[in-house]
Amino acid sequence: MANPDPRLRKAMGLVLLACLPGLLAALWTEGWGVLFSLLLCASSALSCEAALLAVRRQPVLPALNDGSALVTAVLLAIALPVQAPWWLPVTAAGIAIGVGKQAFGGVGRNLFNPAMVGYAFVLLNFPLHMTHWPSQAVGFIDSLQLVSGSDSQIDAWAGPTILDGLRHNRSLTIDELFASHSGFGKFGGRNSEWVNLALLFGGLFLLQRKVISWHAPAGLLAGLFLFSLLAWNGSGSDSNGSPLLHLFSGSTMLAAFFIATEPVSGPKTNLARLLFGFGAGALVYLIRTWGNYPDGTAFAILLMNLAVPALDRFALRRPQVSP
Repeated sequence: MANPDPRLRKAMGLVLLACLPGLLAALWTEGWGVLFSLLLCASSALSCEAALLAVRRQPVLPALNDGSALVTAVLLAIALPVQAPWWLPVTAAGIAIGVGKQAFGGVGRNLFNPAMVGYAFVLLNFPLHMTHWPSQAVGFIDSLQLVSGSDSQIDAWAGPTILDGLRHNRSLTIDELFASHSGFGKFGGRNSEWVNLALLFGGLFLLQRKVISWHAPAGLLAGLFLFSLLAWNGSGSDSNGSPLLHLFSGSTMLAAFFIATEPVSGPKTNLARLLFGFGAGALVYLIRTWGNYPDGTAFAILLMNLAVPALDRFALRRPQVSP
């Protein structure tokens, strides 16, 4: 195998650079567990990729140098709970590469977004560990103990997320919930609003560098905004949250600019990308509000991956949306 495609390598490098603001924001708001999660995801993803390529008798270094496995690891490190025990990010990254990518033949052949395959696997199999998010930044030593599994005092640092609070609220108005719930910030999740803002900045950088097109991000944000607006009833106790709250909570900006724009498992035409994003945004809201999981990004993206062939066929029969 020849050296990796320089265009792919450049694109992956720009995606990694665009993720940096989100990683720094997560490090600031959630603590050192972000760094540990990143190291564990990266080592697991690269090791799994190298091992499977060796088993398939494929050249190892060219594939590792294209940056795609590292991008998958970084996306998982941002999406996963930062203080999860060490084996959870290792498992998620291994499944992402082994099942989501190499099982389909490697880079350029995956039918599903690899990072979301790994995320969905650990969410379905270890749901309790996927709900442990820090209510405040955790120090280096405490993070190391938590990740290594030597500290089980979860209640000392973990708290329910804003989306959990909305799902289980029965009597408080939104204003009362904001005032009493540790997960609420100024307009979204206390930690996630800053991470989402940072990822929005990174996503705009990718748009400016023409690494991604605007269609899937615009569609996802529009779908989530529209459905949350239609179902929003103000600040009553049965409110599902405002559109602004949903846009800057959970993994919204990660999904819009870094997950929905994955070129291999996503659509190939602009109109199809717009519809793909809109459908994903609608599903994210529906799963958040009425599903069994507070944030439905992984399932929304994987379900829309199944619809990609139909979306591309539909789009090819109609005039294309101009870039």
